[in-house]
Amino acid sequence: MGGAVSAGEDNDDLIDNLKEAQYIRTERVEQAFRAIDRGDYYLEGYRDNAYKDLAWKHGNIHLSAPCIYSEVMEALKLQPGLSFLNLGSGTGYLSTMVGLILGPFGINHGIELHSDVVEYAKEKLESFIKNSDSFDKFEFCEPAFVVGNCLQIASDSHQYDRIYCGAGVQKDHENYMKILLKVGGILVMPIEDQLTQIMRTGQNTWESKNILAVSFAPLVQPSKNDNGKPDSVGLPPCAVRNLQDLARIYIRRTLRNFINDEMQAKGIPQRAPPKRKRKRVKQRINTYVFVGNQLIPQPLDSEEDEKMEEDNKEEDEKDHSEAMKPEEPPQNLLREKIMKLPLPESLKAYLTYFRDK
Repeated sequence: MGGAVSAGEDNDDLIDNLKEAQYIRTERVEQAFRAIDRGDYYLEGYRDNAYKDLAWKHGNIHLSAPCIYSEVMEALKLQPGLSFLNLGSGTGYLSTMVGLILGPFGINHGIELHSDVVEYAKEKLESFIKNSDSFDKFEFCEPAFVVGNCLQIASDSHQYDRIYCGAGVQKDHENYMKILLKVGGILVMPIEDQLTQIMRTGQNTWESKNILAVSFAPLVQPSKNDNGKPDSVGLPPCAVRNLQDLARIYIRRTLRNFINDEMQAKGIPQRAPPKRKRKRVKQRINTYVFVGNQLIPQPLDSEEDEKMEEDNKEEDEKDHSEAMKPEEPPQNLLREKIMKLPLPESLKAYLTYFRDK
């Protein structure tokens, strides 16, 4: 499923295409997509496909097409502080983007059938926290993943404000999914080949809207134990943050606000990622000639085509010369502020989430 938008050259280019095609429609969703490089969730050797609007699967690892994730993020109508459950959380790509919107006082849980995929998701999450330039620009709700079948969730589990299911839901399981949702919450799932948004308007009332025609692999049915019943799966607890963690959140928030005020006072604009100038595509005009008894199309170049070729060549040379320049590492003002605080090195490391940059 996918292929609705043009392939991008990198993550920002892909997001530009999704915006242009109206799959990404809100600034909050756009910021989350730009902050998480889709290519980082691909295995080495497969990254060339990361910026195409196509699903990707290798063994148990799976990523839906970017247009699908865009529609899901928009349909969930995420807000800071909400609780989110990802049924079939996979690589953690979607859960990590959601965490950037939920902020530090949200709840971000995922359940995934395959233990190797959960380990992969945890590795990618740790890499994002430790290495991503985007991490310090957001207040983050870290996802917690558990291994299990989402059709075996314990009956006494808590309910969530937002839920997404990443596998095809049979009609028999629709009510099971709805029960996991709080009143006023939103559930997005593929059911009967339609990506569907379901809003719980009351204890026993619902509103449904079809978003997009899709094709998803169906949910895997739970296996039964020796008693003939499936084992139940416990979701992560909704733990209250400890005082040490709260202190880190508020110190980082205060420093970030101070940096923004400083930049505003100096008239320094917040730097947006540079947008790549799109190349104009040469469209040939065909004329037709007879060769023997066959009519053969022949390309006919116009003066405009020749000028376009020259312009594109100049842009390629400019891009190449810019690529040869040594790239300056992005300045992390938050880290700089933290490292100047009169605190023991161990506390500074804690405030930076033990990041090296």
